Amino acid sequence: MNQNLMDFGIGEEKLREECGVFGIYDFEGNDVASTIYYGLFALQHRGQESCGIAVSDTDGPKGKVSVHKGMGLCNEVFTPEVLEQLHGNIGVGHVRYSTAGSSTRENAQPLVLNYVKGTLGLAHNGNLVNAPKLRHELEYTGAIFQTTIDSEVIAYHIARARVQVPTVEEAVAAAMKKLEGAYSLVIMSPRKLIGARDPFGFKPLCIGKRDKAYILASETCALETIGAEFVRDVEPGEIVTITKDGIASNREMCLKDPLKEARCIFEYIYFARPDSVFDGVSVYHARIQAGRFLAMDSPVEADLVVGVPESGNAAALGYAMESGISYGTAFVKNSYVGRTFIKPKQSSRESAVRIKLNVLKEAVDGKRVIMIDDSIVRGTTSALIVGMLRDAGAREVHVRISAPPFLHPCYFGTDIPTEDQLIAHGRTVEEIRQIIGADSLSFLGQDRLAAMAGGRPICAACFDGKYPIEPPSEDIRGAYEK
Repeated sequence: MNQNLMDFGIGEEKLREECGVFGIYDFEGNDVASTIYYGLFALQHRGQESCGIAVSDTDGPKGKVSVHKGMGLCNEVFTPEVLEQLHGNIGVGHVRYSTAGSSTRENAQPLVLNYVKGTLGLAHNGNLVNAPKLRHELEYTGAIFQTTIDSEVIAYHIARARVQVPTVEEAVAAAMKKLEGAYSLVIMSPRKLIGARDPFGFKPLCIGKRDKAYILASETCALETIGAEFVRDVEPGEIVTITKDGIASNREMCLKDPLKEARCIFEYIYFARPDSVFDGVSVYHARIQAGRFLAMDSPVEADLVVGVPESGNAAALGYAMESGISYGTAFVKNSYVGRTFIKPKQSSRESAVRIKLNVLKEAVDGKRVIMIDDSIVRGTTSALIVGMLRDAGAREVHVRISAPPFLHPCYFGTDIPTEDQLIAHGRTVEEIRQIIGADSLSFLGQDRLAAMAGGRPICAACFDGKYPIEPPSEDIRGAYEK
């Protein structure tokens, strides 16, 4: 094996999102646990390590919250018997992948706090860059933490502020003034459902409505799954409070200059489901556009354009539409393997990709193939897939990536590794091409990203190093376990 490839190790290299959040308040008093379950099911792509649901009855005792959470996928953690025990007409749910805080049941969300003013149920998507500092301050005032996630820091600050202010939404606003980083929050108090988004709008959060119920969710696809209609996105910096009186909005934390907002570009490239709409931009359309841009900027003669499933498929279609080269299917994906599975041992690690993906020999044999993928992180998976296409008889393999090269780590909820683990760091495109064994290689140009996101202000720091918030001086991810 190529020594450069061996240096990176063979393994799972797709990036993962931090979390997905979901909340619902049914004004007619119907139990909402099963609806939350189906909403989380639609958001399962955002996290597969753990999940949880917390519900309460707005007409019942103020301090009573029913909660169930565990490690694994939604259909593993929740059985019909479990859901039947979760009674309440207001609730929050969460699916998690850990980018900060270890993968343990203690770190599963939602977090439920009992404090002097009642209860709080909190689900959080994102990462705070000042979480260690805030945590240490709380510890020195006597706070005892049950988890190693920054979401608990947020919950503590809301609870502490609530003692000083008349409403929970004002407590959320007070806490937001101390938080730095990415956060989309769904919070359940005894009589209110609250959604909040950081001022930069890193992570998505939207509002939906079904009959006499209002919903908050990370993505619009979750609304469609439960038969709800999309109302609008929560704006960056906005706090929305849902009560029986309707929706109230607090925009005091919104940036004075909207051009400084910083939506995560990788929501459009990879994280979000293609049938979702993020801040008015269709994710599917964004990926089609990325493929079109690749065809314009990096044309090559070939017989077939194929996408690496799933997120490469739409970009491949866009490339085919723009170039006139036939679009086809080259890969069969094992539908029963999620993003987490029992991986082969190091000695047989190459088979990990083959467990998930097989090549249709009849589709590629003797052909010049353009292979579209959403990213190259360490390069190991790309090298294996290129090799699989060649083994199946592909005459040429030209790789096109619908994102620029990763050069910097992310501190806002994406598990982009440190620079020394990124294949593009310190290497030219030609050197990367040689490592992965492709006949040609091109990445999407950084100048195309803004158009891909419909002109909305974005964060592309993982590509250009321009962080919208001053990054920590060292990698703080997992800092609480050190």
